[in-house]
Amino acid sequence: MKYLILALIWILTIGMASPAEAALCRTIAEHQICLISVKRSAKYFWEYRAIVQIDGKTRPLEVYNCRDRTRIREDGIAVPFEPNGAGGLICQVLE
Repeated sequence: MKYLILALIWILTIGMASPAEAALCRTIAEHQICLISVKRSAKYFWEYRAIVQIDGKTRPLEVYNCRDRTRIREDGIAVPFEPNGAGGLICQVLE
């Protein structure tokens, strides 16, 4: 009986996918956009810190501001969202 319970626990543990492994991917205007890691700001609820992958190329951590529709790049420069880009996807899906 003890081994049966341990076997069931092991099977359930192996069979469950970790949330960190799942990435949200969408095809928008012929580009594959995947949200690898997204964290909402506690202080500014309209901001998200995200790592995205566009057409297989991963961008470094950037801050996406859904209120101003800008993203702050790694070098600190604010850039407007691209049409049909990752910023729009983040704001549409997570807000």
